[in-house]
Amino acid sequence: MIHVFSTCGILYAGEDKWSVDPRVSLVTLNQEEFSIKIENVDMTDEGQYICAVQTSSKPRTTSVHIIVQVPPKIMSLSKDIVVNEGSNVTLMCSASGKPEPSVTWKLLSPSGHGLSSDDEYLEIPAITRQRAGMYECTAVNEVSTDVQTVELTVNYAPSVVEGKDVGVTLGQRGVLQCEADAVPQADFEWYRDDRRIFNGFDGIEIEDDGALSKLTFFNVSEADYGNYTCVAINKLGAANTSIVLYGESSTC
Repeated sequence: MIHVFSTCGILYAGEDKWSVDPRVSLVTLNQEEFSIKIENVDMTDEGQYICAVQTSSKPRTTSVHIIVQVPPKIMSLSKDIVVNEGSNVTLMCSASGKPEPSVTWKLLSPSGHGLSSDDEYLEIPAITRQRAGMYECTAVNEVSTDVQTVELTVNYAPSVVEGKDVGVTLGQRGVLQCEADAVPQADFEWYRDDRRIFNGFDGIEIEDDGALSKLTFFNVSEADYGNYTCVAINKLGAANTSIVLYGESSTC
């Protein structure tokens, strides 16, 4: 007679099933070969299994130890985060699995400002705008890999591209342009000397499109010539640049 034991007790005595687990079954290959089949293996199935065969002389036993491997799963991950430039940032990623998975961090950056860590924690002191982006946490063991991402947004005060003076003939269309780099996106204000210009003021149109603001004169007059200031503003600060609109002689 054959007996099959596990760390939880007797599974089979002969062909009589003692285990109440429906996942476990005895497979008889022939009179001398027997197998135990366990479906949908989980961690509770790990341990030593003993097969004992009763012969006329003495019982013979053999054993096998089952090690259950578990794919990695990221259990805890930092949420998407928004910080101001210069802040110290810590991203955390913990994972479970068997064997214990290794955890790595990587900044997915096409700009070449790569950043990585071979630890659950990624420390970024005095963060700069170049370190903003999508951070990827990877947990890997012998079974498989789990990957999740965190988006890190870095706020910073506006900086503006130096304005270019524009020459326009009387009666022609003229456009002054102001470009700003900022997070959050900057709001624009235009001034003539110390007086703010509003959209539609004296036939002037102001059009903002993301990081670019345009001040358009549809019919330049002598009074339009002069110095204009563009100011870019967000909650962290402001920056400005000056642009001169000047007369340009017409050519015949």
